[in-house]
Amino acid sequence: MRVNFRRARGTANTEATLAAALERDGRSLHSTARSAADVTCYSLNVANAPALIAEMAGAGCVTIAGGPHASACWVEVARAADYVVVGEGERTLARLLDAIEAGSAAPITGTATAAGGLVPTDHAVRLDAYPPFSHRKGFIECSRGCPHACAYCQTPRLFPGGMRHRSIEACVETARALPDVRFVTPNAFAYGSDGRTPRFGKVRRLLTSLAREDATIWFGTFPSEVRPEFVTDEALELLRSFCANTRVHFGLQSGSDRVLAALGRGHTVVDGMIAVDRVLDHGFVPVVDLILGFPFETDAEQEATLVLAEHLAGRGCRVHAHRFMPLPGTPLAKYPARALVPTARRRLGRLALDGKLTGSVSDLG
Repeated sequence: MRVNFRRARGTANTEATLAAALERDGRSLHSTARSAADVTCYSLNVANAPALIAEMAGAGCVTIAGGPHASACWVEVARAADYVVVGEGERTLARLLDAIEAGSAAPITGTATAAGGLVPTDHAVRLDAYPPFSHRKGFIECSRGCPHACAYCQTPRLFPGGMRHRSIEACVETARALPDVRFVTPNAFAYGSDGRTPRFGKVRRLLTSLAREDATIWFGTFPSEVRPEFVTDEALELLRSFCANTRVHFGLQSGSDRVLAALGRGHTVVDGMIAVDRVLDHGFVPVVDLILGFPFETDAEQEATLVLAEHLAGRGCRVHAHRFMPLPGTPLAKYPARALVPTARRRLGRLALDGKLTGSVSDLG
């Protein structure tokens, strides 16, 4: 039985992860630009979902959908896809493919269908049980999950139960053949911890074990950003000693403490500014995420975020700004972005033209 993965924007690392998981079970995952026999797998996010759902509805093969959008909206997606993988896919997809090939109608945990509904999962993936990629290179997922449950974020809903980590030994083994060692994690500085209290000894052991003359390590920059309250002198000294990146990327998200508290961010604006000071003091460039248009923010609170963006840019930071987008499965899923203040587009556009701001600026108006 031939199993395909439908390539789409933003799914390359998912493809690499699933290919490695299936390879462990003796299957190959073939990359394709459209649906193809016998089975085609899709990873849906908020950007690609409309087009891919329409494609699945007319596909002439067995279709399996997974990813954050499919997991949150499985009822909708199951109307178009034959099967939906809800949550983590490494183990569930292998089980489902075995059942399809055997012609079995037995329910598979962690999947949903239009006729049978959802069968809840019975496991959480142990990261060491699966390589992060094989011949299809990707990032090393050193950690999965997040304990903070920010109201706009899908990560803690897709991967409940706090943080899990790939072992140092498994990370080192995967990194052996890589000249560029890059990670994906919700918070790089939380490696080895519960996600709330750092264990920098673990981070040091990881980076020390990875260090070798013929490789460069990237840590604390996209896609392994950090949280502002984890930005300490000790953490930054580790980057300086072992890593190649000149930037440190973290989310501040708003210039209003009330908004941050309502989101459940777990830090204040001052915490973010302390992180900025430390990053600059250690000779790195801070890259700071901001979001505008939260449904409950006031004009004054949005103005505070705009002023913060201008202040950060003036201090030599790179600002990554975008408009709030309601994501399925989150507490804010049903709330559209509020209108932006009249000056937002012009002010952020000026920062972008000056090379100080990136993000979805074209949507900020």
